[in-house]
Amino acid sequence: MPARDAQWIIGTLIAVAIALSMQISAQTSNLRSDMNQRFDQVNQRFREVDRRLEGFDERLRNVEIAFGKVDQRLELLERVVLPADARRPD
Repeated sequence: MPARDAQWIIGTLIAVAIALSMQISAQTSNLRSDMNQRFDQVNQRFREVDRRLEGFDERLRNVEIAFGKVDQRLELLERVVLPADARRPD
């Protein structure tokens, strides 16, 4: 059996190790909580960007449709007003 001083040193080291492991565990838990909160914020931002892009796609589709209508009208006007040799090449 070790001497009394050695027992105290070993006991103290074990107590310090337990205290440190509890402290590290608490800090790790807080870090996980912070990381999860930040990931939730990032996910929310991505959802917002996705919503904006969906609206942008719809507006772009409307512009494409309107441009197609203008192009059709321009072709009709060119056929009616301009002679055949002055029309734009297709």
